[in-house]
Amino acid sequence: MTADAPRYVAHYLAASRAAMDAFAEDAEATRIMLAMADAIAASMRAGGKLLIAGNGGSAADAQHIAGEFISRLMFDHAPLPAVALTTDSSAMTATANDYGYDHVFERQVIGLGQRGDVFLAISTSGNSPSVVRALAAARERGLVTLGFAGQAGGKMVEKCDHVLRAPSTWTPIIQQVHITAAHIICALVERAMFPDAAPAIPG
Repeated sequence: MTADAPRYVAHYLAASRAAMDAFAEDAEATRIMLAMADAIAASMRAGGKLLIAGNGGSAADAQHIAGEFISRLMFDHAPLPAVALTTDSSAMTATANDYGYDHVFERQVIGLGQRGDVFLAISTSGNSPSVVRALAAARERGLVTLGFAGQAGGKMVEKCDHVLRAPSTWTPIIQQVHITAAHIICALVERAMFPDAAPAIPG
């Protein structure tokens, strides 16, 4: 380890704490998470599904989030329909090869999305071309469009019905806020879909 390693750890944790404190105190962020959860629950009650996509770490987040819906997060319940568009390597590589990488999520949205479904796009910059194209396709097909972005928001803002902006410009900290928000939204949807099975809120 370098001599300044302890100082780096302290710096990272301070940045993480500052972002989470700002997120916790942001009434608009809370309103957006409630709106996102309402949109997802309404879609699922009507027979719709949640599609999720992102690149790199955001691809991992997409899979993580879909897994929480299909399996469970806070309590046992029937599976909820959520699909990460990052997992089908054949579809993604065929599309990238034939049409270009920017189309890998767009074509899945066109092929799998139905009016009334929800599409959650994740991009720390808000400018990922593959994500922005998919959002445009989702809007054209009548999906509800949700976005997780960084502080700046980026190009995805104008293509989303609701955008959650993490209060940071640092990619790893933005990703931490994104997965925290995803857990909150998933928990809210679980409670909305299965109110009789939901445990009491602590405290």
